[in-house]
Amino acid sequence: MHYDGACHCGNISLVFETDIEPQATTILTCQCSYCRKHGARATSDPNGQFSITVKQSDKLNRYSFGLKTADYLICRHCGTYVAAVTNADPPKAIVIVNSLTDRDKFSSAPAAVEYSDESREARVERRAKNWTPVSLQYSD
Repeated sequence: MHYDGACHCGNISLVFETDIEPQATTILTCQCSYCRKHGARATSDPNGQFSITVKQSDKLNRYSFGLKTADYLICRHCGTYVAAVTNADPPKAIVIVNSLTDRDKFSSAPAAVEYSDESREARVERRAKNWTPVSLQYSD
């Protein structure tokens, strides 16, 4: 299945591909202060694919905090948080469900998760195992 999405102004576009039905997809709500402030609902599929295309790279903000193991991608123009991408090689990502066009199809109750006690090594390992392979492209 193929799900398109974008930030509000369309500068960042997304394609999330997965074999998991949207209503069976695990939706997580991280309890860190950043994700709570954004009302983020995230998902991933380690067997899927995720591609992100940025039209104007100067309008992409890569925000990093805490253990700095991932960058949180936010459109500078409209303020939409669309994904988090690891700094690993190869990179992995989570998609923010609210940025998908068919977000309402992802209807499973979100599970609250807390990772604040996780070590840097455990976080990197969890993301490598559970997050989706991602490609990030710039069209400018």
